[in-house]
Amino acid sequence: MTLVCKMEVYLIRHTTPDISKEICYGQSDIALAKSFHEEVHMILPQLPNKVDEVYTSPLSRCLQLAEMIPHKMLKEVLQLQEMNFGEWELKRWDDIPEDELNPWMENFVNERVTNGESMQMLADRVVGWYSGLQLSGKKVAIVTHAGPLRILLSHINQTPLEEAFQRYNVKYGEVIVI
Repeated sequence: MTLVCKMEVYLIRHTTPDISKEICYGQSDIALAKSFHEEVHMILPQLPNKVDEVYTSPLSRCLQLAEMIPHKMLKEVLQLQEMNFGEWELKRWDDIPEDELNPWMENFVNERVTNGESMQMLADRVVGWYSGLQLSGKKVAIVTHAGPLRILLSHINQTPLEEAFQRYNVKYGEVIVI
């Protein structure tokens, strides 16, 4: 006889940040848009009445949402932070020198941002953390950013990282059930 332990994992991207899309903000801790409460009221009905565990990036744009989810346990996880964009943090994308931006755009998986990370480095920390989770029989919510969500979806679906941007366009406040 085979015993099947059901698990439910809810991958959730933070709500809309209060910053222009023209700004690279990775691990910068920025405020949320005024629409936060409206967005939360659209997210919560997609979740169970209570989850066993909530894991969240410690950045406030994730933590504020995570705290709104009814839970038994909430844990801030450094590995769930967005990609570290190093010297690009809080710069306009158009202001990043082409000789820095173009090599990264051509090989974002392996090309490291100056004083920051590559996508592979992000994947190593996110997948390393996720692989250590004990999910059997639990309802778990993971509140994080687009980068870590693309990494998790690529890992779960065995998609090459090079395809993550094309395959996984994760919107603000989106809930993905796995």
